Amino acid sequence: MRVPFIKMHGLGNDFIVLDGRVQAVPPMTGALAAALADRHTGIGCDQLILLEPSSTADFRMRIFNADGSEVEACGNATRAVGVLHGAAARIETLGGELMATPADGGIAVDMGLPRFEWDQIPLAYPMDTHSMPVAWEELDQPTAVNVGNPHVIFFVPDTDALELDRLGPEIEHDPLFPQRVNVNAATVLSRTHIRLRVWERGVGLTRACGTGACATAIGAMRRGLVERSVTVSLPGGDLLIDWTAEGRIRMTGPAVESFRGTFDPATYGGAG
Repeated sequence: MRVPFIKMHGLGNDFIVLDGRVQAVPPMTGALAAALADRHTGIGCDQLILLEPSSTADFRMRIFNADGSEVEACGNATRAVGVLHGAAARIETLGGELMATPADGGIAVDMGLPRFEWDQIPLAYPMDTHSMPVAWEELDQPTAVNVGNPHVIFFVPDTDALELDRLGPEIEHDPLFPQRVNVNAATVLSRTHIRLRVWERGVGLTRACGTGACATAIGAMRRGLVERSVTVSLPGGDLLIDWTAEGRIRMTGPAVESFRGTFDPATYGGAG
């Protein structure tokens, strides 16, 4: 059995999309997801996205990082499947229900309410998440936000000068974060503009991270560093993040289809 796939990306954060709503797909395991994500021997991606029917929303989205771990949310992938769906959609995820709507500039996603409580990040023990009394070398006093998945944000003078490829994995796997964590290093350029790099949990350095942009914007707004509508510039491009009067996060940005193909699951150790 050859399985169709769609390759998509949002600002360079790239995905293999398997649409289980309209076709048979093999049972997804972490090993199969990691094999397909391998850029040398597989199709290659940051995340594998599996779409399934849902009893509570228009469809369900499951998200597997490149290391095979299944995670709660992915903002760029939500925009990508919004493009694929072609209309407004309620999307069930492990991190909660999201709403994707066509908009000027691509797809707008209602990412829901941010969570700040230490046990909802989660952290290993109680701590002020507004300005955490912890440090990793020059990175100190981060803020933590859960936007469907856990993020820690450091505000630094120059994010491009930071050795995030070295410090990112150390922080991701620190025992302080029992579910690991996404690591964001941000430089505030103005009241309406942030530059951001992200070490993504289970992926590594990535060209873009939608939930990272949301978490970073909310963290900066919470500290009074920026307005409640801000452009976040990542290596792959820009996202517009709004924190609405109702307290909800709205992310707007592009996503595109790259190409389509098929694969044989048996080649990657999946059910053929």
